[in-house]
Amino acid sequence: MMTNERREELTKLCQELLRQPSVSGEEGKVVEAIKNAFTEMGFDDCFVDAYGNVIGHVKGNKPGKAILFDGHIDTVPVPDDSKWAHAPFGGELVDGKIYGRGASDMKGAVSAMIAAVSYFAKDTNKDFAGDLYVAGVVHEEIFEGIAARKISEKVNPDYVVIGEASELNLKIGQRGRGEIVIETFGKPAHSANPEKGVNAVYKMAKVIDRVQKLEAPEQDGLGKGILVLTDIKSSPYPGASVVPDYCRATFDRRLLVGETKEGVLAPVEALLKEMMAEDSELNAKVSYAIGRETCYTGETIEGERFFPGWLYDEQDEYVQAAYKGLKEAGLNPEITQYSFCTNGSHYAGERGIKTIGFGPSKENLAHTIDEYIEQDQLFKGAEGYYGILKAVYNK
Repeated sequence: MMTNERREELTKLCQELLRQPSVSGEEGKVVEAIKNAFTEMGFDDCFVDAYGNVIGHVKGNKPGKAILFDGHIDTVPVPDDSKWAHAPFGGELVDGKIYGRGASDMKGAVSAMIAAVSYFAKDTNKDFAGDLYVAGVVHEEIFEGIAARKISEKVNPDYVVIGEASELNLKIGQRGRGEIVIETFGKPAHSANPEKGVNAVYKMAKVIDRVQKLEAPEQDGLGKGILVLTDIKSSPYPGASVVPDYCRATFDRRLLVGETKEGVLAPVEALLKEMMAEDSELNAKVSYAIGRETCYTGETIEGERFFPGWLYDEQDEYVQAAYKGLKEAGLNPEITQYSFCTNGSHYAGERGIKTIGFGPSKENLAHTIDEYIEQDQLFKGAEGYYGILKAVYNK
């Protein structure tokens, strides 16, 4: 499947995508590069939705199941490129490694997906029953699962492959993520007379201490539903001689399968109610953070920061088909779960679409200085995606 000519083509495609800076909200240039790749590599058509996601399509010669390969094309920023030995947007190939921001997370995987779908279509002469889609997804780094909603509305896939780095292992689930916001409201006063006010930060400190003692739920396969403080802010800031009358703390809550928005907030709400009954000066409330971002298209993307977990049984028919395809591609994958959140929160967690994860490279290379992907991983990633297609479409 992967001839020398195809390896060279895939390498050049990966390099081209890496040369297009694409922090979240500024993915326009890499979208154009991907559109060109879809055209040059024989896709039937492609389209860009309101959020700026780019989706390529190959149609089989008979009607059947649709499979979607999902890979985000936004990256985290490069704060200081002088710390990089290899230019972050150079796509340099050195000693079998392709360097650049997003190489592992996850333009390498996107390149491998495009290549695998193209080669499968060519090698079968499109003699399969169904539709193949590759999506380059925007805004995942700061808003996982939200932009993907537009894609599933349009494509309505039967199967999804998440391409996040998995070291070529097969992923069948992940914990979800919720951003829980607790706010305390006090009374301002001059700091020379603090007793005349109610310090919202002091009240928050007591709340945090009690929240830390809440028991985290646990689930086989996914572990604990962690709840951890990630930031805290007070107002006014800077507080020049003023007792703060407002404090906001954000907690990251890792979600288990089946947990609901209401169920996750319930123990925190009960705790705050108990604490307010004990302290008449405590005024506190809890909610989910609301995310609002502007896409490069000008569209506003907005939603509550609650991204469900998901987990499939190893014996699930789709899981077994993917495993068979990977094995027949010469790989030896372990069946595990992602330790982080992905767009699978939407496809599997919200929509209930059969979803697995498989991607080249190591997850601990994401967001690092001198991020890279090994060519060997890139090629094996493409072979793995090709193998999944062969198994799903019985080729």
